[in-house]
Amino acid sequence: MLTEAAPSPAKATTAAPMLKVRGLEAWYGESHVLHGIDFDVAPGEVVTLLGRNGAGKTTTLKSIMGVIGKRKGSVVLEGTETIGLPSRAIARLGIGYVPEERGIYASLSVEENLMLPPRVRPGGLSLDEIFTLFPNIKERLKSQGTKLSGGEQQMLAIGRILRTGAHFLLLDEPTEGLAPVIIDQIGATIRKLKQDGYTIILVEQNFRFAATVADRHYVVEQGRVIDMIENDQLDANIGKLHGYLGV
Repeated sequence: MLTEAAPSPAKATTAAPMLKVRGLEAWYGESHVLHGIDFDVAPGEVVTLLGRNGAGKTTTLKSIMGVIGKRKGSVVLEGTETIGLPSRAIARLGIGYVPEERGIYASLSVEENLMLPPRVRPGGLSLDEIFTLFPNIKERLKSQGTKLSGGEQQMLAIGRILRTGAHFLLLDEPTEGLAPVIIDQIGATIRKLKQDGYTIILVEQNFRFAATVADRHYVVEQGRVIDMIENDQLDANIGKLHGYLGV
């Protein structure tokens, strides 16, 4: 039975963590948003950050990626402390960030958007492998990037990161505003990436969707991790989770 207290991150997984986050704090200007985030992610895991709007989930991803103004604490990826590194150096360690707004450039074609980010490590997916995951993209290569549907833009944003060689993915609300059939496709893609050895942190409001792809769920509230629920214990803790999320 889970307790109301914050979990002990060091005991959250049996495998040695690929990512260790300890005491992570972050600010937007003078606004103190994260107040000591602690969690681990094991190699090959999919974990979610669940919580109400404004809880600090997106800020956590931005802080891991180093794209926020001020942060402190510890973020260790595969033994490398990243808290003092610029975002470009963090990306070279193999982390890829897909923001909620997707970051598709209106002035570029789908193909140009796809090819824009540089490769950061060996092992990135080839274009043919990306087209196998997302056939819609291949059919729209010459289209303007922002002429795609929301689902196609999400596929493009994920495909673009997979080409770079990133093996640790940060996905922020990948199903937001998408039709159910596209959500199913995104879910199938995440499960395939997990099967292929990718490690993923997923920020997701739709915890029913999250349950179809994730191993564990961290609950974020007021800039802290307040609980961790194993995916196979989700149904047993659904009342508690509703309370956390206000649903």
